[in-house]
Amino acid sequence: MKRMLAAALALVAGAALAGPPAPDVLVKDVMLDIQRLIVADEDLKEGDRAKTIRLIEDKALPHFNHVGMTALAVGVHWRKATPEQKKRLAEEFRTLLVRTYASSLSAFGDQKFEFRPLRMKPEDTDVTVEVRVLQSGAQPIPVEYDMEKTARGWQVYDVRVAGISLVVNYRTEFAAIVRDKGIDGLIGTLAAKNKSLAAADTRK
Repeated sequence: MKRMLAAALALVAGAALAGPPAPDVLVKDVMLDIQRLIVADEDLKEGDRAKTIRLIEDKALPHFNHVGMTALAVGVHWRKATPEQKKRLAEEFRTLLVRTYASSLSAFGDQKFEFRPLRMKPEDTDVTVEVRVLQSGAQPIPVEYDMEKTARGWQVYDVRVAGISLVVNYRTEFAAIVRDKGIDGLIGTLAAKNKSLAAADTRK
C-alpha cells in the first residue's frame, strides 16, 4: 500500500509550457519524468533519504493541494480548528506525507504504467485521472488522482490506490485521535510521528 501511494505521490514539475497542461498530460509527463530521474541517479535508486525527501519537496508537493487534503482528512473537525491550528495541521500532515512515502519511492523506477483516457468536458474543474500500475504475473493496480483546477494549475486533492482513498484512510485515524485528545492532540500526535521518522532517518 505504501509503495503504491509513494508512486502516487511521484508528481514532478515538467518542462515549462505556454499554459497549464491538461490534468492527464500533467500526470503522465511528470510521472515519467520522475521515473527517468530515479533511473539515472544511483543515490535515488538506493533509497538515499535526504535526496529523496528533497526530490519530493521540490518536485512533487507543488502539484498537491496539501491544505485541501488536510482539511478533507481532518473532516468535520477542520471547521472547529482555529487558523493557527489549521496552519499547524497542514504543516504536519504535509511533512508526514513526505517522510512516510520517501522510503518507498526508489521502487518507482522499476514500475510500468498504463495511462487511461481522460473523460473531461472543457468546462470541468474537477476530474479524476486514472493510471494503472502494471505488474508481471498479477492484475494491474488502479491509481486514481482526484484533481481540481486552481489558480496554480491542476492540483491533486486525493489519491485512491486499488479503491482505497488516501484522505479517507487518514480521516478514520484522525477522527479517533480528535475524539480522545482534541485538535491539539492531533497536532501533537502528527508532530511526534514526524519527529520519530526524522530520528529514524538520522540513524540510517
